[in-house]
Amino acid sequence: MKFLLDMPVSPLLLHVLQAYGHEGVHAYQIGKDRASDSELLEIARRESRIVITADLDFTRLLALSLAEGPGLVLFRGGNYSVARCAICSNVF
Repeated sequence: MKFLLDMPVSPLLLHVLQAYGHEGVHAYQIGKDRASDSELLEIARRESRIVITADLDFTRLLALSLAEGPGLVLFRGGNYSVARCAICSNVF
């Protein structure tokens, strides 16, 4: 799977994703650290990536667009440590 990590998510999660055979980029790596949520969704859609974020705005934008994608992983609860993210990565 291909992922796009939003700014609230640690770029260290990329190592975990790669260890499971996935591909990922962080918004800052592609010069989009100040991009709007809509812009990040469009990049993810165009590149067939799943967005990983902690930002609830993404759910609203996806719902309002009536689009079929991109996919979205939404972390909630305030602890986005790499260790906790690694546990979630087992789902993929």
